[in-house]
Amino acid sequence: MTTAETAPPPPMRLRELVFGAACAAAVRAAARLGVADALGDDPKPVEDLAASVKTEPKPLRRLLRALSCYGVFAEHPDGTFAHTDMSRLLREDDPNSLRAIALWCTEPWTWDAWPRLDEAVRTGDNVVESLYGKEFFTYLNEDAPESADVFNQAMTRSSEQSAREVAALLDLSGASSVADLGGGQGHVVACLLDKYPSMRGSLLDLPRVVENALPRLRDGDLADRAEIVPGDVRSSVPVKADVYVIKNILEWDDESTARLLGNVVAAGGPGTRVVVIENLVDDTPSMRFSTAMDLLLLLNVGGAKHTTESMVGRLTSAGLVVDDIRPVNPYLHAFECHVAG
Repeated sequence: MTTAETAPPPPMRLRELVFGAACAAAVRAAARLGVADALGDDPKPVEDLAASVKTEPKPLRRLLRALSCYGVFAEHPDGTFAHTDMSRLLREDDPNSLRAIALWCTEPWTWDAWPRLDEAVRTGDNVVESLYGKEFFTYLNEDAPESADVFNQAMTRSSEQSAREVAALLDLSGASSVADLGGGQGHVVACLLDKYPSMRGSLLDLPRVVENALPRLRDGDLADRAEIVPGDVRSSVPVKADVYVIKNILEWDDESTARLLGNVVAAGGPGTRVVVIENLVDDTPSMRFSTAMDLLLLLNVGGAKHTTESMVGRLTSAGLVVDDIRPVNPYLHAFECHVAG
């Protein structure tokens, strides 16, 4: 393990940082090749792995050796390679798999956008529209459908993993209805309906998103208590509920975020409970991850992650009273609020 005493000196550390793209590309290559899935519980010679994933042995060894420097796979003295806690997260079948996230964060458009970060910093504007002539999600869906699929897979897997933690944290015992705004396929609302068998739930998201809502919500065991509402939360919130949950969508541009919160306040009315769940850039355990995501948001949609202070300011200016702030897990926080009377 690297410590202050064993860490590389500053010149070497800076050299490592400017080669960060090589590390990201190596993780992406391993994920696309399926190396983690091909490697079982026992160490394997690189020749066997190469045969499994249909690569040449020598360049595969070079790829795995580079990754092992970061704790992704481990190289043994006999030349075999084995799993580590991190490399297992690249397996498709791991319950905490980050394979889809690893692919999403290294999709082709990212390699076009990152070199123009200085431009985004100078102007405060996203660079995707100038690169492709279209708003980011329009570009994905019209011109980069494979990237759009990767995005949907990544968001689905991330939602699956965090929804259970959100449901475990929230006490909604005094509520009879909950609305998940911008909730994707509905993992959060499904977990909450499981936890509270008498509760009714609504899922509101864009039409193309809710078309793929969980089967349980559409025509399965939760369908009689679930309402699926196609719509854009930035335009209106046509749902009345005791509790509104807003997870990981208050990171667009300022105007869109303000419109969304205003729509929630108008729909709920005084006293309505609102739970906002977000990553924070001042959350020490996850700052390297959340600050990197913050810069990516600047590049693609002109959005931003928040500090605790900026999130509280955003919520209170919209007419919400912040009652409590609690961690959901090492990288998410819940802001418990109610609409001011």
